[in-house]
Amino acid sequence: MEVERYSPGYRPPVSARSMGLINLMAYEAIVHGSEGRYQSFSGYFDGLEIDEPDFTEVYDWEVVVNAAYEKGFEYLFPTAPAAQQFQILDIGGDLRAQLQLSGEPEVFYRSVEYGNYVAETIYEWSATDTWGHEGYLNNNDPEFVPPVAPHLWKPTYPDYAPALLPHWGKAMTFAALPTDVVEAPPVFSVVSGSQLYQEAEQVMTLVNSIKAGGSHEEHWIGEFWSDDCPILTFTPAGRQLSITNQLVAIERLDMLETVAAYAKVSMAISDAGVRCWSEKYRHNYLRPIDYIREHMGEPDWNTVMCPDGSGGFFTPSFPAYPSGHATFGGAAAVVLEEIFGADYTFTDRSHEGRTEFNGTPRTFTSFRAMAIENGYSRIPLGVHFASDSDAGVELGFTVGQRVNDLPWN
Repeated sequence: MEVERYSPGYRPPVSARSMGLINLMAYEAIVHGSEGRYQSFSGYFDGLEIDEPDFTEVYDWEVVVNAAYEKGFEYLFPTAPAAQQFQILDIGGDLRAQLQLSGEPEVFYRSVEYGNYVAETIYEWSATDTWGHEGYLNNNDPEFVPPVAPHLWKPTYPDYAPALLPHWGKAMTFAALPTDVVEAPPVFSVVSGSQLYQEAEQVMTLVNSIKAGGSHEEHWIGEFWSDDCPILTFTPAGRQLSITNQLVAIERLDMLETVAAYAKVSMAISDAGVRCWSEKYRHNYLRPIDYIREHMGEPDWNTVMCPDGSGGFFTPSFPAYPSGHATFGGAAAVVLEEIFGADYTFTDRSHEGRTEFNGTPRTFTSFRAMAIENGYSRIPLGVHFASDSDAGVELGFTVGQRVNDLPWN
């Protein structure tokens, strides 16, 4: 989570892709030690061919999976700051030392070699994904010019940042399909009785109330899920891995089930990023800030997302519809309920103890309820309409089910 939080260029879809690939590396590294519980995706994903281990030899699967994880972070987070790179080296080194002492030297080195081989093979396969590969270096396309119309997105106040990842919808997916789409957003209208006007009014009312010191529950919800402030927090994609970390610890899953859980969740959020960004730039729908400023008589109105320390706030630099937060949360929820059950009460402690914002833990009676609140959280912050969140959650549910339906077993 620290690497994901601090590495430059790892905006939500890019981060989700890296985590999807790293956790696929770990899964493929260990799958042949699963005694038939799981099966490899070698030959299933187009172009991915992974040699099986030599079954006449002995492997330490804990060593294999550790080597794959360590090599995966090296490949897929190369811009991580030195402090985080040293953390990876320290953790990896400590684990290697412990594991090396616990077994035969030839078994240890054979196991490291196979883990490294799996990670390298998957990384080389992922490099054929022209649009996704090294996305951390290409967050913006200087040649992309957004179309202009009253209902369309444009760079927003106060930084007017250019469009983030306008071509990400062309990146590779593990399970999601190009037909996984959302319906059209509300018809653009500035008439007070229209759906869009009413949704904008909801956003404006909540934000204005929060600025005046009210709407404490909504403010808590907004800040609790506000994982899109670079450096201050990990990303909204990373939040779903933070949740998975807690669940794995609570349920004390064995090594194989843990690796499989991470693979499923991270591949789902990777696909969620691709399908959501595809739909964002297909509809190219405006943000609430521009609607409220230009059509509701509030030319100085602003959000309450990501305070900059001087009283300023921001809006994400990409189209509104559907919500990325909601899509990531919906995809992870469907996967998590498949693993842990539909009626699972869980208290999310991802930001417990933070003082910069209200990260007080919140409790949910199901993963879908948690996903719905996650989607809703962007409304009181002022960066999404309700329809953005609703569409994102539903798209996420679809993507998550696609990943569940892969031939894991």
